[in-house]
Amino acid sequence: MECQKVNEVERQNQLPQPEVPNRGTPFLGTCFNGLNALSGVGILSIPYALSQGGWLSLILLFLVAVLCWYTGLLLRRCMDSDPLIRSYPDIGERAFGYKGRTLVSIFMYLELYLVAVEFLILEGDNLDRLFPNTGVKFAGLYIGGKTAFVLLTALVILPTTWLKSLGMLAYVSAGGVMASVLLVGCVLWVGAVDGVGFHENGVLLNGGGLPTTLSLFTFCYCGHAVFPTLCNSMKDRSQFSKVLLICFVTSTITYGSMAVLGYLMYGEYLKSQLLRTHWFSATADISVSSSEL
Repeated sequence: MECQKVNEVERQNQLPQPEVPNRGTPFLGTCFNGLNALSGVGILSIPYALSQGGWLSLILLFLVAVLCWYTGLLLRRCMDSDPLIRSYPDIGERAFGYKGRTLVSIFMYLELYLVAVEFLILEGDNLDRLFPNTGVKFAGLYIGGKTAFVLLTALVILPTTWLKSLGMLAYVSAGGVMASVLLVGCVLWVGAVDGVGFHENGVLLNGGGLPTTLSLFTFCYCGHAVFPTLCNSMKDRSQFSKVLLICFVTSTITYGSMAVLGYLMYGEYLKSQLLRTHWFSATADISVSSSEL
């Protein structure tokens, strides 16, 4: 009897235990979050960057994309080397100690803060273009124009910072990605249908403008601060390399298309933002506002 009881206990111990579902952001959701991090205001300045460097600077766009993609892979390797690494400051501490962690944290949060401020200002500018002479009276104080739209945008965006799951944020990111694609479509429509045309030849290479071109191209791919967070949020972290590849390839195609279309349309007359070069439809302005959000 004792042997039978012992064998029965052993068989029970050998039964497969129920697997705990791995909660996290799915592959597609992480792709949307990554694309939304890479796509943004840079899409408005990319035609101007091309006009400063000439047609051959498109090679520079490709090289910057490859370099930033590779550094993203290096970040993932750093995280795989130690399961305790969960963020960018953790990588700085592993490489340079506590001082490295402090320095990386300062630069990372400063970058994120300045980008957020820039997006709020640009959102206020674009909404003011859509709805000019708009103002709000609050507690006897008149808030008008761009300031009102900046405050309104901040109030609308603030609840998204309370989301604890990047899987939920992926739906917001998907909207931003679709808005960027719609913006490229609107520019194509203005050139092909609204009579602007694609008649500008441009220059082959402008060496004096390459520093400006390089800085703007690099700005387009400044999503590394959030890569560790995206990687840790995935259900399957081993798929993060594929996510990076998809995000960088898609972003480069979008940026390249926007640069070529804008340069063919306006050539040397391009300004720092495409929408300031020529009148655009309300649909384009709405697309820009959505992509910035």
